[in-house]
Amino acid sequence: MGKLSLTQFVTIDGVYQAPGGPDEDPSGGFEHGGWSVPYGDDDFGAFMDEVFQRPAAFLLGRRTYDIFAGYWPKQTDPANPVATKLNSLPKYVASTTLKTADWAGTTVLGGDVVKEVAALKDRVDGEVQMHGSGGLAKSLLAADLIDTLHLLVFPVVLGTGLNLFDGARPTAFRNVGTRTTGSGIAISTYELAGRPKYGSYV
Repeated sequence: MGKLSLTQFVTIDGVYQAPGGPDEDPSGGFEHGGWSVPYGDDDFGAFMDEVFQRPAAFLLGRRTYDIFAGYWPKQTDPANPVATKLNSLPKYVASTTLKTADWAGTTVLGGDVVKEVAALKDRVDGEVQMHGSGGLAKSLLAADLIDTLHLLVFPVVLGTGLNLFDGARPTAFRNVGTRTTGSGIAISTYELAGRPKYGSYV
């Protein structure tokens, strides 16, 4: 049985919308696209290279798939670990509207996304990686299907935009590693630990 990991860029206030550019996702009148870019230093790049050493397959939401498919197939340098893995490994895109996918090695998962992803984990041996795909991530977090969360918290507050944890199911995680990049990104890795426990300081 495979493990599902999520690598997600968020602001301090939990916004995940359009980290990579002003035109990436302006939905809802979002005007802060590209907020992660000024912090992309060598430490950040090294962490992402580490992440891309491990996948057996990728799972993407429709919007992230469209962004990735428009860029990564054109990156053909064999020394680029991100491009090499994305272009060569199986990719699964969860979408009820996309019927076919042109990016080589891509399978469309339609229908009930929770059931589809649970079945995918059952049949893949190794780590299935999600990158971005915030809307899909929220659904899978609510179903306890994400085993590992790599949360990259960028030192910026936006106050508006799609939030990863709005309406989230109460869930406990176990911190298994934290580092801070030179530019101030706090990178923490969490393993799913079940439901929260509660107490009192009084």
